[in-house]
Amino acid sequence: MSDSTIQSASLDVPVRSRFRLDNRYIAPLFITFILLVGHLFYGILESYERTALAIVAAIVTELVLGRIFYSKWLNLSSAYISGISVGILLRSPAFWPYALASVLSIMSKYVLRVKGRHLWNPSNFGICVLLFLAPETVASLSVQWGNFKWPLIVIWVLGTIIIYRAKRIHISATYVASFFAFAFLRSWITGDPVQAEFAPITGPMYQLFVFFMITDPKTTVKSKKWQCIVVFFVAFVEMLLRLNQVVHAPLYALFLVGPTAMLIEIFLESRRKVAVAT
Repeated sequence: MSDSTIQSASLDVPVRSRFRLDNRYIAPLFITFILLVGHLFYGILESYERTALAIVAAIVTELVLGRIFYSKWLNLSSAYISGISVGILLRSPAFWPYALASVLSIMSKYVLRVKGRHLWNPSNFGICVLLFLAPETVASLSVQWGNFKWPLIVIWVLGTIIIYRAKRIHISATYVASFFAFAFLRSWITGDPVQAEFAPITGPMYQLFVFFMITDPKTTVKSKKWQCIVVFFVAFVEMLLRLNQVVHAPLYALFLVGPTAMLIEIFLESRRKVAVAT
């Protein structure tokens, strides 16, 4: 094919197709935007070096395990999301928790599998393991946006558009509605101002949680109805943990409920296949 033919063919491609962004890279770009806005306005990062370490550790682990298990180089957008999530959500004066959490996050996708499906959202798994095993060294991000609402509004609008395009908006919407309903209930039980119960969802940690962790296609059940039911129970368990003064309630709630729902679905699918076979 001549150069003129190639040039002519490229010109025939619609402008929209030539400049269309691959959906796999939308989430990494958005999560990077959350990081930049959050750090510029409120200094949410422990340090750039620690976040970079978390990202590099996740990417290297993905590259190595991808070659070992699948004999190929995998797309690294998922590893980048896991690494940057660890870098944003983890707080520690040491460097090693960032690397270890990222490595554990990626390894969980390859090791903790049932019927070919991994059970935990990777970054949720890595962060929760570190929070549980090293509470004296590791904490989670707890910064809110304060009284400056524009970062919150911009991120939630963009996040909603992205999740809508990914056809996962029902998951985020169900969780947010459940969070507010349970916030009213917590306020009634504890006597705390309802504004105080609403406050956590204004933080960057919840943006990552709502738009990335609970909507992860690989670690959510298949049925749209049950996806909504599962995140309702995530919010319910979170409420119980908050009432018991558990600081990392949303992360632990997803850690407990998400894999349980996946295991139930896998078990029921196996039962149906056996029934059909007989």
